[in-house]
Amino acid sequence: MMKTLWIAPLLLAGCVEQELDVSVEAGGVLFQENCAACHGVDAKGMGDFGEQLFTMPPDLTVLAADNGGNFPRDYVLGVIDGFERGSHFSAAMPEFGAGDMGPTVVVEDEFGLGTPIPARLLALGSWLESVQE
Repeated sequence: MMKTLWIAPLLLAGCVEQELDVSVEAGGVLFQENCAACHGVDAKGMGDFGEQLFTMPPDLTVLAADNGGNFPRDYVLGVIDGFERGSHFSAAMPEFGAGDMGPTVVVEDEFGLGTPIPARLLALGSWLESVQE
């Protein structure tokens, strides 16, 4: 009977919901690890690898300005994960959302409809929104 007592805490631990980090800071770390080589550490498109491409990566700090002052979060997340890419996008940009992105966060729209978004993708979008000029 004593041998099974240690199993109960392990089973309960699996039921505890983990807090997901979708903060601007977490997004900044993800950007530096996955995007800065092309888009630059400041997201202005002047990364070391990006300078070697035929088409220079865009300045990501003007996305809101180019959209009437509103950050187009859903479009940006769609581009990053590969869902919203037109033919004008460089094939050099990987699909950040391809494969398993880990846990998701349900984000509700203005009508109360929830959409599961990978927490890492949401954090990256939060950071990009924070660097808009």
